[in-house]
Amino acid sequence: MTTKVILNPYSNRWNAEKRWPQAEAALRAAGIEFDLSISAGRGDITRLAEQATKDGYTTIVAAGGDGTIGEAVNGMMSAARPNQPLPVLGFLPLGTANDLGYALKIPLDLDEAVGVIAKGNIQPMDLGQVNDVYFANNTALGLEPYVTVIQERITWIKGIARYLVAALMAIGDRPEWSARLEWEGGSYEGPLSLVYIGNGPRSGGVFYMGPHADPFDGKLTIVFGHRKTRLAMLGTMPQTMKPGAGSYVESPGMTELHTSWLKVSLKNPSPAHADGELFSRAITELEYKIHPGRLRVLLP
Repeated sequence: MTTKVILNPYSNRWNAEKRWPQAEAALRAAGIEFDLSISAGRGDITRLAEQATKDGYTTIVAAGGDGTIGEAVNGMMSAARPNQPLPVLGFLPLGTANDLGYALKIPLDLDEAVGVIAKGNIQPMDLGQVNDVYFANNTALGLEPYVTVIQERITWIKGIARYLVAALMAIGDRPEWSARLEWEGGSYEGPLSLVYIGNGPRSGGVFYMGPHADPFDGKLTIVFGHRKTRLAMLGTMPQTMKPGAGSYVESPGMTELHTSWLKVSLKNPSPAHADGELFSRAITELEYKIHPGRLRVLLP
């Protein structure tokens, strides 16, 4: 059946709309027959993906960034019955960070990305869930979504630099939460600066918040910890940009673990995001779980 392409024109501050003609030309050159739907605003991608699933499209291509993928996944899950296979998911990386694409080794070059779609190599991939929201790459509470709240207000900076400036501004505020965490085989109660729940390792284009996360291992990678001072938080920031040795997860006060579920109870509310999109600005109770192999994705 014809492929459904869902374009988020706003992705990367309208750069996705500017780059669409190049993506369209690449799709046609590769001989891929497709129907195009264009998002009209926040939440519309979820609706479009839900309808495409109900209409029987066997492949849905998300043309945008991580938020676009997250919305598409939620739409697909809304339409699917339990244990029913989801449409195959392909990617046109038109976003700012393209963190899931990085984890899946999707080329940033649009011609090469279309080549991955045309090749048709389908692999099962894990899908995460927090409360009633699904995520493909990551979710977080504490400092990271606090940064997201700030970067939404920054209009004078574009690209990855916007995340970096927002992170510095967030560190200046030094937010802190008190929480209880429970997972299979363990628990923690005390102060927190951040909780990262990763299906993929990277967030914001440069931050390896879950450096050992693997979207194919059937587990969530959880990282949590506390930094008492602004100086300590600032000192941690360069370590979050290291995917290997020297990562912040190796430093005192940080914990990294792999689990199939996590429960979090906060005494003071935190914002929370899934795939970079805020789903709450003030939440205290969260439950996370993994659905091993639930997604089917097109990979190189």
